[in-house]
Amino acid sequence: MKKIAVFVDVQNIYYTTRQAYGRQFNYRQLWHTLSQMGEVVTAYAYAIRRDDDQQIKFQDALRHIGFTVKLKPYIQRADGSTKGDWDVGIAIDVMEAAPDVDTVVLLSGDGDFDLLMNKIRERYHTEAFVFGVPALSANSLVNSVDRFIPIDDSLLL
Repeated sequence: MKKIAVFVDVQNIYYTTRQAYGRQFNYRQLWHTLSQMGEVVTAYAYAIRRDDDQQIKFQDALRHIGFTVKLKPYIQRADGSTKGDWDVGIAIDVMEAAPDVDTVVLLSGDGDFDLLMNKIRERYHTEAFVFGVPALSANSLVNSVDRFIPIDDSLLL
């Protein structure tokens, strides 16, 4: 059975599914889909800490499904802009997990991850899959992986 490591860019998935479909992503269905591909040995969901009840319930639900939830504080700058980017943290965790698994699964459409996915395929011969919203996923990311799995009705609430 293939060993799978999963990394979810929660903010990216939330905003892209909302923009493209006006719906939320179904993490339980994702887990079911991944379980049919192999054994999920590592699963991280990267989110922003906002300390509101809805976010806390969502993060608890992710933990119940099987994810380790990693949180960064929500930072609002004086100019009104916000910060909460997990790209470096995701990249570090992927590089650490890749040698020990058969498949790395990333949920994001962010083109910044194309170099990462190419690197784990080249260096560790690890399969690289991406789940993303087709219309909102960078072509460079789609082209950097062994398999792009479109987020469609089957993975939405």
